[in-house]
This record gives sequence, structure tokens and C-alpha cells, in this order.
Amino acid sequence: MTVFMRLLTDEDKAESLLTSCRIYRSGNDSEKIFQVNPIDFKQIPGSPLAYWAGQAVINLFSNYPTLEGDGRIGRQGIATADDFRFVRTWWETINHKEWFGFAKGGKYSPFYADIHLIVKWVNDGAEIKNFADLSTGKIRSRPQSTEYYFRPGITWSLVTTLKLSGRILPSGCIISVIGPGFFVANDELNKILAITAILNSKAYIYLLEMQLGLAAEGRRAYQVGTINRVPFPAKAVEENELKLAAIAKKYWSIKRDMDSIDECSHAFLLPEALRKKHHKPHLEIMEAELKQLQWKIDEVAFDIYGFGEKERAAIESIKVKLSESRAPQEDDFDEDDATSIDQTDGILSWATGVAFGRFNWSMATGEVPAPPEPEPFDPLPAKSPGMLPDYAEPFHAHSGILVDDQGHPHDLTRLVEEVLTKVDVSVPDDVRRWLCKDFFAFHLQRYSKSRRKAPIYWPLSTASGSYTLWIYYPSLNNQTFFKAVNDFLDGPNGKLTQVSRDCAELRIKGSVRSRDEEKHYEELQFFEQELTDLRDTLLNVAPTYQPNHDDGVQISAAPLWQLFRHKPWQKVLKDTWTKLEKGDYDWAHLAMAYWPERVREKCKTDKSLAIAHGLEDFYVEPEAAPKKTREKKKAGANE
Repeated sequence: MTVFMRLLTDEDKAESLLTSCRIYRSGNDSEKIFQVNPIDFKQIPGSPLAYWAGQAVINLFSNYPTLEGDGRIGRQGIATADDFRFVRTWWETINHKEWFGFAKGGKYSPFYADIHLIVKWVNDGAEIKNFADLSTGKIRSRPQSTEYYFRPGITWSLVTTLKLSGRILPSGCIISVIGPGFFVANDELNKILAITAILNSKAYIYLLEMQLGLAAEGRRAYQVGTINRVPFPAKAVEENELKLAAIAKKYWSIKRDMDSIDECSHAFLLPEALRKKHHKPHLEIMEAELKQLQWKIDEVAFDIYGFGEKERAAIESIKVKLSESRAPQEDDFDEDDATSIDQTDGILSWATGVAFGRFNWSMATGEVPAPPEPEPFDPLPAKSPGMLPDYAEPFHAHSGILVDDQGHPHDLTRLVEEVLTKVDVSVPDDVRRWLCKDFFAFHLQRYSKSRRKAPIYWPLSTASGSYTLWIYYPSLNNQTFFKAVNDFLDGPNGKLTQVSRDCAELRIKGSVRSRDEEKHYEELQFFEQELTDLRDTLLNVAPTYQPNHDDGVQISAAPLWQLFRHKPWQKVLKDTWTKLEKGDYDWAHLAMAYWPERVREKCKTDKSLAIAHGLEDFYVEPEAAPKKTREKKKAGANE
């Protein structure tokens, strides 16, 4: 037998070690002292020194089959090797036939987490499968386990600083290397729900972390093999399947409901400030219900695994110590902001979306009821329930362009204020200032997920920010900037036309201008020049601008980098434009629009690029290298 002393949570370890040694020599018991035969560790995959577990728990690894088996299986999915090229946020493209939900980890969230990303997968992934290193000819991507794509299952974050959080994987999605999947034979949905409950139980997680070494701090990797090798009392789980499935579904439902206040979620309905319109319970009440559901799951799982009071108490104490010793953090592969959204910012952002025709304001008035809740494994919708349906009339008709211009019929501030009045919300005094100064930074942060920045409301401004055209990315097309110039700047009622007319009138007065008129004349001249620069920049971009939503927000906005006044975003776009000019992103449709000869030439040697542009006929298969043959030894050689 070997003696182990557990002092992980003790601050003064030297003193604790001395005390524990004295207790051991005296022959007394202590919760910090363990006597174990190291041979027993061989029952656990990887033979970790899980001295704290106890013999009964260690024996589970021999007494039960593993989670993998009898039609149950976990698998890693695709590694694209270039996420910037092949991955988008779900609101970036309108092409739902070639882009699919992409499970790629995420922050800690058991049972439910929205899938914000989509991955390009057309013609059985031909473009990704042919993504190669041209210098070596070796394929860079790794589209593994393709037979499990689009199936309902369970996913989780591969690498995290927190514990495992298994969550529902809807049908129609693709798994990744860092967002693996777990599946069951015949896609039995109740069985998947029941296993999801087990994966999130304290009993399962305890057995899982025994393989990792429960004492490990910081980043941990929940590899598919580790998940698969945990003991699984299949018969007992099957006997409790309906009970576990019902609890898991309820947990999923509450988590999804809590997510319905996030306008970037597939579940979005209304901002938090308007939840009362649908009599939704307070978030604190929902959190309390989740804790109760977790307790029920843990009790069932403890019984299924046969954990007695001693083992349960040990698990509870260890978990408390771990949670106290590790501050909550985001997962290593996700930088989403988990902080709550200010309710005023949230409702102003929603009202902005209503003004652009993105969100359905009728839900906030009760004229349109909330749609029924989907089933957990239903495919992700093309639009969230809070978005305006294709057939519905928008709050305000427009061509995809609004403006910061008091008195203009398409003035964004006036529209936001009208939306708030319509839904019986008090209008703040500083809406125009908020839209001008604060909104885009807030919007950029909120619409950035998993390292992708994808704002959909674009403020194109004069150098001083005195005049802003707001472009709605989903409505963007090759006529948008011509319309912006013709309808808002140069037309009969355009801003530049008006300012030029006012300048001309004051110019004619010449020396008889008063002091106030002289000052106003100087201001108008400066404003006229800014508007002229804005118009000229738009007209410089417009003739060759052929946007394609499959390129994503960052590529599509790059030619306009000079017109964004938010410095961090401007820098991102400027760098992107520089790389576009160099040819780093020749897979983009925009690159083909600007540099067609260069892109077509590359398509001759790059099959993936040729597929991306529909130019497979351009691609020329390289000649196969001659096989090396070994020379036959001459007769009598080496004899």
C-alpha cells in the first residue's frame, strides 16, 4: 500500500503536511490521508494517480462498459485549416444551401448553447477537401468523420478551463475538431437526451476527470477518447431514459428561453426590457429552476452509478474546492463576452434593428404572438423568431440605407424614437448622441463571435463624423453606393446639393456678409468639402464593387475602410484591404471582381480556388511525379 496526502486547497502546505504526517503516525484517520494500492490505478484508462477516489469508484472502470459501444460513439469533426475563409457567423450570409451550423466549442453552457458559426460545405465539401499547400501538394484541411455530419447528437468544448458541458447538437450541423460530437445508433432522440443528462452529472464528470487527474488546474482537454472511455451503466440508464430525457429537455428549454434576449441568437425573441410583454419569468427564477433540475440529474446519476453517501460527499467537497480555486473564465477557443447587456443599450439596439427591418416590432405590442418552441434537435432556423418574416411589412420601407440627418425621412434617430414610442418605452433624451458616439462600438462587440467580427449596420461617415450614412449589410448589393450618392448626396434633395446651394447663396453676398454669416459660410465650406470627399470615395468604390455575402462582413467592408470612424474596426478593414490587394484572399468573390486576371491565373494551379469561383475547367492537374524504382543488383555483386 502507498500513502497519499491531499493538500491541494491548503494555504500553508508545509504546516498541513507536518500535521498530516503526525496524524498518520498516530494511526488516526483523516480526510486528507489515503492508503491505496497503486496497482488499482491500472483499472482507469491512462493509470492516473487517482488516490482520492476510493476502491468502489475505481472498480466502476472494470464493472461497467464504456460510454462508447453498442451504437454509442464520439467523434471529432473537421479542421478547415483556414477558418477565415471557410467559416462565418450565421447572420453573414443569406445562402443557406451551402453553409451549415458549425459546432466549434464555446463558453461553458450545459445542455444548450446557440451555434453562432456556419461552415461552407457544398458538393460534399469539395472546396475544403481540395484546400492544399501548393508548395508540397499536401491537403491542409482535415474533414474527418463526415458520415456523422448533419446528425442530431451532443457536442462540447474540447478545451476549457472549466468542467465539461455537454449540449444538444441540432440536426443539420457539422462537428469540428474543437467542437466534437457524440451520436447514438438510429439517432434515437430520447437516448441522446438521456446521455446528455448523464454527461452533465457530477458522477460522470467525476469519473471523467479521474482520467485527467482531478488535481489539474487551468486548461484541460476533453478529448473524444477520454469522453468515450468513462464507465457507463447502460442498462440502468436505459431504465431511467424517459426520466432523464424529460429533465434534459426541460433544462434545454429554460436555457434556450434565457437566450431569447440575445439578438445574435437563433432563439432571439425580444430584448430583456420587453420580456414582460410575454410575461416571461425573471432570470433569477429560471436560474433557481436550473439548479433544481441539476440536483435531480445528479441524484439519478448517483443512484445509477451506485455511489453511496461517502462517495457523494467526497464528490461534493472536491467540486466545491475546485470551483473556489478557479475563477470563472471563457473557454480558450471562444472570446465571446459573457457580461450582461445594459437594458437600455439592448432595447436601443433592438429598435435600431426594427428601423432597418431586421426585427419584428409587432411582437413587442402583442399583435403577433411568440411562435411555439422548437424541439431540441430541430435544424437551426434561417431567422430567429424575433426577426421580421419575409412576408411581413417592415416598420419603415427603405432601400438598405438610413441616415443621421435630422429632418430627413430616413433619419435613423427619428425612426428609433418612433419604434420606442410604438412599443410604449420611454425615449431617452440622447438617442442621436448614442447612435453617433456609442452604438457602433457596442454593435461591433456584440456581433463579434468566436474571433469573427461581423457588424451588420455600417456607419459610413464624413471625416469629422458630422454626416453618416447607415448601410444595412444584409441588403447590400452592387447598386447600394450609387443609391447612396444619388438619393442622399447628389439628388435634388441630397445633402451635398443642399449644402452647396447654401454655400452659393452666402458666396454671392460677398463683402456684405455679417460676422455670423461669415462664420456659417466657413462651416458650410468645410462641410461641403467633407460631403464631396464622402461622395467621391463612394463613387470610386461603386463601379467595380460586386459584393457577395458569402465573402462575409470583413471582406465586403474592406474597400470602404476609409469611411469608418471607429479606429479599431478601421484598422482591421485597412489590413484586410491590404491583404486583398496582395492576393492573400483570392478565394473571395470580391477579389475576382477587382483582379480577375490574377485570380483566374491562380485557378490553373489551385483546385480549391478554382472550385470556389466555379472555374474547375481552368484547373490543370499537375503531372504525376515519376515513381522511383530501385536498381537491380548486378549479378555477382556483393558476393
